[in-house]
Amino acid sequence: MRITRDTLLKLAQTTAAQRVKVSRRLVCIYLTGSVLEEEPLLGGTTDIDLVCIHDSQPLMEREIVRLSDEVTLDISHYSQADFHQPRQLRVHPWLGYFIYSKPLLLHDTSHWFEFTQASTGAQFFQADFVLSRARTLAESARQLWIDLSFNDPGSHPRRVYAYLKALEQSGNALASLTGSPLTERRFVLQFPQRMQTLQRADLSKEWLDLLSGSVEVSDEAWTGWLGSWEAALKAVTAQEEFPIRLHPARKGYYERAASALWADHPSAAFWLLMRTWTLAVAHLPAGHEAETSWMEACRASSLGEDTFSARLESLDHYLDAVEETLDRFAEKNGVVTSPEM
Repeated sequence: MRITRDTLLKLAQTTAAQRVKVSRRLVCIYLTGSVLEEEPLLGGTTDIDLVCIHDSQPLMEREIVRLSDEVTLDISHYSQADFHQPRQLRVHPWLGYFIYSKPLLLHDTSHWFEFTQASTGAQFFQADFVLSRARTLAESARQLWIDLSFNDPGSHPRRVYAYLKALEQSGNALASLTGSPLTERRFVLQFPQRMQTLQRADLSKEWLDLLSGSVEVSDEAWTGWLGSWEAALKAVTAQEEFPIRLHPARKGYYERAASALWADHPSAAFWLLMRTWTLAVAHLPAGHEAETSWMEACRASSLGEDTFSARLESLDHYLDAVEETLDRFAEKNGVVTSPEM
């Protein structure tokens, strides 16, 4: 099947119509994410991001549905109660922004979405609201660093995953000063431009150093890593429970994107590979055979057990720089306190 943006939009509309027929409890369905962009495909794959709002607590928070090897549905479910105070959404880094940014409305009852979007959008880019969204992410990154430094998060795979999560949150704290938070597959592609806009290109370079250091990987080694990554995903999804992000239908979504990025954007490819590989290994039993090759990749990128403390120290300095950047934003824009809701 030839995949175009129009094809993806029709699939989203068809899915919404089918869901509404099955459940009368759906208040709203809207489309967000890459399908609304000019080029939704990366490595020939994409997902269709749908948000379903129910009039009661939904049975699940998220589901992944395979449509083809190239396209999956990624459906988030929320209760209408989560939106009862829409003004609070102004300071929510994710929900608020993607309601404000004019998603494609596919189903709505009693003008619910119209009211919610209007309440959220009022003064959305007021400096104190922008800063509050950014600080939420920065504080999350700092808490992850604290847990890694002073508490015991468990196995080394879980430590590395928390470290990568802290990197994501710190980067998005900065990105939120100039727009929406960045999503996973295009994060490393778009982050440098955001830092250029912020006039802090140095923070982009330092972030990339924290991700992969000075690692140089041959094509042969990369191919070996991909094989080991695939084996780890197969092993974790064979278990009774596994992270929804690693659903088997999303294998191509990650693998093809990483392969497409490898030649010209190796750091972006490494980011995708390492995030999902680490998550898989972290959810396998300790000592599983999949851990061996993952540990080799960690050592190659200075994320091994013997160098991890030094990486944490460098992350601490980076988080200081993030917090100082947010403080300067507050001073420049005259923000004294958090906005009152």
